Formats: sequence, structure tokens, C-alpha cells
Amino acid sequence: MQSVGYSAISSFSRVEILHLIQMHPQQTVAALAAATALHPNTVREHLERLLDAGHIVRETEHRTTRGRPRVLYRAATGQPDASSPIARRKARAAAERGDIMRRVMPWTGASVRELGTETTHQLDAIVDHLSESGFDPLIDEREFTIDLTPCPHAASQSAHRDTLCSVHLGIMQGVLAEARGPLTVAGMRPSCDPTQCVVQLTMA
Repeated sequence: MQSVGYSAISSFSRVEILHLIQMHPQQTVAALAAATALHPNTVREHLERLLDAGHIVRETEHRTTRGRPRVLYRAATGQPDASSPIARRKARAAAERGDIMRRVMPWTGASVRELGTETTHQLDAIVDHLSESGFDPLIDEREFTIDLTPCPHAASQSAHRDTLCSVHLGIMQGVLAEARGPLTVAGMRPSCDPTQCVVQLTMA
């Protein structure tokens, strides 16, 4: 399992910034700095990491009055107005690797026959993303669940579990949308154990 130290959202400051962007699109550096009490330059550095990971997109404000247009940030949702070329490229690469694996090991290709190519490629993309983020995902293709137990972030960021889970679910929804298919995130199954993490998917 990959160390969470390499994940763009291993820093809670980035998690907090991404959460603000997910909740309130078209955020500015100044607004994010004020909300997080971080220096604007620090916010810019975090935003660059999130951009490079394909979690957010950047746009320039369209102004009809005098003044310099602001740079605005929104979460990468896979929708036409918030689609990340980096996230799309990652999804395509994950699908290509999955197709190669299924050609080399044909017995792993049952999902294509049962679920269809689009759904299979969505699962390729989400597994790739979760592995990159430090998780060890276990997919149940019949129940459409992703078991992420034990959560590698549960201990280090336990005080911010609700925010962290919300951010992860938002990213996962964006990854599935960028991969183009019928699967969407339905939510997280409730558990009394904060280290337990099972995500429920559904067919749109």
C-alpha cells in the first residue's frame, strides 16, 4: 500500500481548502486564506498540489466592469464546467492498464462481461485513485461497495473525520464522473468504528 505521505490530500490544510471549494465553488485565494487563516502564498501552494492531482480546476472570472479578473477555483466534478484534464487523463490511463491486465490475465475480465465496459473502466479509475491516495481498496462488484478498512487517515486526522470523509466522497464522485459511466457514489455505510470505511456505489 502506498504511503499517504504521497497523497495530495494527506495534509489537512489541503483537505480543508478542498472542502471549502467543494461546498462553495468559485473560491478565490483571498477568501480561502481568510477562511483557513493561512498565508495567501501557502494557499496558492496547496492549490497547485490539488490542481496537479486533478481534484480542482481553475478559471478566470469573466468581468463586464473595470478591474482585474479574479482567478476562481472549483472542485473537479467531471461536469462540463468543472472537468479536469488531469483527472480525465488519469481515468483513461487506469482504463488502459486495466484492459492490458485483463488481456494478459483473461480470468480477471469477468467484470466486463457482467458490468459492461464503461462500469469496469470506472472501477479501474476509482481503484487507481484510491491506491494513489494511500488506501487499499477492496471492491465488491455485486454489492457495488468499496471497503477501505482500515482507513489510513483515521488515526492522524481523527478530529476531522467528517470533513475528511466528505472530501474523499466528493473526490471519488468526481473520479467516477471523469471516467464516464453509470456508477455514482451513494454515500458511506454507517459504522460505530471510526476506522471502518465502506463506500456504497449505485447505478445512475
